[in-house]
Amino acid sequence: MCVIGAGLIGGSLMRAADKAGRAVWGTSASEETAAEARADGFDVGTDTDAALRRAVEADALVVLAVPLPALDGVLRRVDAVAPTCRLTDAVSVKVAVADAVARFAPRARYVGGHPMAGTAESGWGAGNAGLFVDAAWVAAADDGTDLDVWADVAELAWSCGSRVVPAASDEHDLAVARVSHLPHLLAAVLAAVGAGGDDDLPLALAASSFADGTRVAGTRPELVLAMCEGNRDALLAAVDDALGRLGAMRGALASTGGLAATVRAGHEGRLRWAAARDPQPVRVRRGRTTPTELREIGRRGDAVVGWA
Repeated sequence: MCVIGAGLIGGSLMRAADKAGRAVWGTSASEETAAEARADGFDVGTDTDAALRRAVEADALVVLAVPLPALDGVLRRVDAVAPTCRLTDAVSVKVAVADAVARFAPRARYVGGHPMAGTAESGWGAGNAGLFVDAAWVAAADDGTDLDVWADVAELAWSCGSRVVPAASDEHDLAVARVSHLPHLLAAVLAAVGAGGDDDLPLALAASSFADGTRVAGTRPELVLAMCEGNRDALLAAVDDALGRLGAMRGALASTGGLAATVRAGHEGRLRWAAARDPQPVRVRRGRTTPTELREIGRRGDAVVGWA
């Protein structure tokens, strides 16, 4: 496996793949990061073309773990050096990546991926082999999906300890706008409100509810911007939903002083999320289960855990 990008996600992928017994190598745009990885015993350099040539020779799965703004340049190198490689990614949006692959590396055998795991930290040093254990890992199941490469992505996810959730690329983007990208924006607003007083008394009193609600606001701003701005249309719909609910809550608070509808809806949503954390395990036929059948598994909230 060849991983392009050695930050939190790429570095964790290398560690997890190595722990699972896979031959893995990678690249970083930063010599400092590459040196950190080599010091930990990993085969990481800064020459993307060399890593891709090795992927061609080994028929390796290539995983793109770079921020969305860096993707176009990397895909140009993929098309120049490894044009028909088996290709996936770990980027947090799927439609924009699929469009970029179609434009810059159209011959690649691409299946989108997105491990739903991370922390507010970044860089090689923040990675760990257990990051993906028990996490949902989206494997895109669009019409025309190369089922052999889909199987490669699924097996990578399983080897990292994840459960596979099939989804159409556009449905993935709508979903993560609500449960990943919107939370980053709400955390930013909450952190700004908490720190926006005339003195530091609110911050001195802040405890676990503020800490939990603002955790992802500690993520590097450029990473949040790349993620959220890359999913603008889907995120706008989620923001509109949130603003509508906040507006209704404010109206109720101002007129009657009541917050029951908002609090109860939130409580019910949290309980539904807790239930969804234990999905129904499904086994599918390798290379024979259609993308339509795979998408239905994801829509039910179930997860693919192995081959039938």
